[in-house]
Amino acid sequence: MKVIPPAWDGANEAAWEQAGCATCADLERELEQQRRENERLRQRLTETEKALEQVRREGKRQAAPFSKGPAGSHAGRPGRRAGAAYGQQARRQVPAQVDRDVDVPLPAACPTCGGQVEHERVAEQYQEELPEVRPVVTRFHVHIGRCQRCGRRIQARHPAQTSDALGAAAAQVGPRALALAVQLNKTIGASMGKTATVMRQVSGIEVTAGGLSQALARAAKQATPTYDALVEAVRHSPVVAPDETGWRVGGRSQWLWTFVGDQVTVYSIQPGRGFKQAAAVLGEQYAGVLERDGWAPYRQFSAAAHQTCTAHLLRRCHELLETARGGARPIPLTVKQLLLDGLALRAERDHGRMTPAQIAHGVADLERRLDALLARHVRHTQNRRLLKHLGHERHALFTYLKRDGVEATNWRAEQALRPAVVNRKVWGGNCTPAGAHTQEVLASLLRTCHQQARDPTPILIELLCSPSPVVAHLRYPPAAAAA
Repeated sequence: MKVIPPAWDGANEAAWEQAGCATCADLERELEQQRRENERLRQRLTETEKALEQVRREGKRQAAPFSKGPAGSHAGRPGRRAGAAYGQQARRQVPAQVDRDVDVPLPAACPTCGGQVEHERVAEQYQEELPEVRPVVTRFHVHIGRCQRCGRRIQARHPAQTSDALGAAAAQVGPRALALAVQLNKTIGASMGKTATVMRQVSGIEVTAGGLSQALARAAKQATPTYDALVEAVRHSPVVAPDETGWRVGGRSQWLWTFVGDQVTVYSIQPGRGFKQAAAVLGEQYAGVLERDGWAPYRQFSAAAHQTCTAHLLRRCHELLETARGGARPIPLTVKQLLLDGLALRAERDHGRMTPAQIAHGVADLERRLDALLARHVRHTQNRRLLKHLGHERHALFTYLKRDGVEATNWRAEQALRPAVVNRKVWGGNCTPAGAHTQEVLASLLRTCHQQARDPTPILIELLCSPSPVVAHLRYPPAAAAA
């Protein structure tokens, strides 16, 4: 308590001096506390600046952009583990078909001592190898005629042809080779130049990067009806996981969207990141469930139910806890525990240990706790923002506990974006809008084949050899197929 000395009147000199000394002592203690607090804050600022600089350097480090830091001291030796730590035991299966037999006889004498070798048994080993690859060139003798009635030019076409071009464009690349090029460029992420190099080294087919680009554009044209059918399938999927990431078209910033539905995926490259662009694929009246992150435009799908990504919220809580001190910590800790309790309730449900009534009671309890949290008065700025965001997402936090087939996170969309992110990192995007259309069409087809465990090669061959664009034989939701 601060001591105020009495007024000076000459008679109370000793009391005045004693009170003044007490005041000086209090001020010195306060000053020392401020010095210690300043030193603590200075050290904290230094540590934060070092951590920020480290993050900046790691973000620019191209050799290991996804590094998790140095290996820990607990890291074991590489390779297989012994005993129970071995994991799932498996081995390469014996091939069902044997194309040739090779006899491997014993040597006449022991290679070490020169002694006589006695035969004991014959063991078998199998080796699967690629045959020596060389291109198979087919010359089509295309018959051309003219209708005697209407005078129209008639040109025959073989089912194996991918084009009707003649003259200067008569030398074509076959459908199987083009299917390989599509997968190298759109799934593996190889650039057009590297794809052409692989084609030359592996198959002996000479093709330029520009020729490949034109061939892939023709493949996308053939696959456009399939792309339209996939868009319709996404619109009729009961649950869709959307997400978006940055993209470049002609050096200009755009956005690549992904929409993962019921066994189908659609990519769409658009100039914006708003509701208009999302609705261009989903439709403004989409009435299923959206598994999405907290991006505000998704909330404008008013006819849909929503599930916000729990992983994003947990990550946000972790980030707040890294810097929060004292009274700022209870809010992110409470939110984190609330979300973890929801995931624990899901685990109990999935293991069949709870009845529907118990699950409904658990969800009601979670929502009651959430409402009590949202009603609290919070002074910390970051915590206020967190609670404001949770208020916007109030009805989208526990949809996965109320509806079957709904995930707690948008992991499906995140996984679907990974191949596109690899492509972006390797060759940066597309040079033209036409190239962007080729990217979205072929990437959607390949990703859907992956979801349905289908080999894309025969599907691409079918599309490439069709005289006109057709819809590929994939699985579509019944309502989408009917549409």
